[in-house]
Amino acid sequence: MANFEYIALDAKGEETTGSIKANDEADAISQLRKQGLYPTQVAAAGKGGVSGSAKRKAKKGGKGKGKAAAGGRVKGKILMIFTRQLATLVDAGLPLLRGLSVLGKQEKNRNMAGTINHLADSVAGGATFSESLGQHPRVFDKLYVNMVKAGELGGVLELVLLRLAEYQEKAEKLKNRIVAAMVYPVIVIVIAVGILIFLMAVIVPRFERIFAEMLGDKPLPGITQFVINMSRWIQDKFIVILVILGVGYAAWKVFSMTKGGRKIIDRAKLRMPLFGPIQLKSAISRFTRTLGTLVTSGVPILQALNITRDTAGNVIVSDAIEKVHEAVREGDSVVAPLEASRIFPPMVISMVDVGEETGQLPDMLLKIADVYDDEVDNAVDAMTSLIEPIMIVLLAGIVGTIVIALFMPMITIITEMNNQG
Repeated sequence: MANFEYIALDAKGEETTGSIKANDEADAISQLRKQGLYPTQVAAAGKGGVSGSAKRKAKKGGKGKGKAAAGGRVKGKILMIFTRQLATLVDAGLPLLRGLSVLGKQEKNRNMAGTINHLADSVAGGATFSESLGQHPRVFDKLYVNMVKAGELGGVLELVLLRLAEYQEKAEKLKNRIVAAMVYPVIVIVIAVGILIFLMAVIVPRFERIFAEMLGDKPLPGITQFVINMSRWIQDKFIVILVILGVGYAAWKVFSMTKGGRKIIDRAKLRMPLFGPIQLKSAISRFTRTLGTLVTSGVPILQALNITRDTAGNVIVSDAIEKVHEAVREGDSVVAPLEASRIFPPMVISMVDVGEETGQLPDMLLKIADVYDDEVDNAVDAMTSLIEPIMIVLLAGIVGTIVIALFMPMITIITEMNNQG
């Protein structure tokens, strides 16, 4: 046996270096794989083995390119583009390793480029593509890894990558649509609060001094006195208000991290006026599209339900999927637990029932997802058209009330000045 030096990735995706005794390079790779390591470089000791600079780079724990690959998250849009490009290359007949090398060289995002290069090194070292993806859980989730694994086992990796790319594109489009709908009211609220604070902290105190000088002890109109009292209170309690808001936000975050708190919040999200229906429809779309894509790609139904539960994005929906998983495991129908959850509309339950009866459940799930994508688009348009005038009226009402409150005493002052003249 000879000594072989190696650089390998552990289960966390971090680089490690060392030496191992083996009959040949293939035997060394096999032994490292059994130890849970994924070799990127293996060479006989003293015969052009792993270079000292490469060893030092590995011992640093990936402080450069390696760490960026293993530890950095990437945006969904970047991952979506990578998946679409890789699917196109593989579908065109380019070998997987060659496709990864090409994408690694042209990728501009540092974290994604490092991740792709690690994938290429791992595949070149003998690991399967799904095993290589599993080394980067912060970039590739369970859905991604299991779909690729199913594609590898079925010999249809190019088809699965295309389905995965389509899934990501539709999911990203849905996410962007919802985010865009939420941005408008948030911006308006922030502007309204900013204007209100400016008026109360700067403008109202100046008018208060004018009123004191011009009117003396004369009583002010009720609405004016109310606005002045509010201004004084905001000025006196400004620090206290900030502390209360900070403590409230921290308490909210802690509460949302607990299991019970998360359930209460997610249930409230589904029941909110205007926003609730959009949250529910997007959750249904995500559930049906994820499950349908997984099952169509060859992932076993129980495993697909587990992955769908973990990626549901809402605890209430996750609990419903968990009950579906238990029912399917015991040989029962998918429909009964969906209906018992009371969150899925009758149309969804009917279509799932038809899909089960005809043996076309995956196709039916994807059709449901397409329907609810359109439903979300329509609901977002309706909500935006409804919120826009409401926000404008609300902002105009607040500012208008303050303006009227400040000008009512001015009318009295002007009238007295005219009478004196």
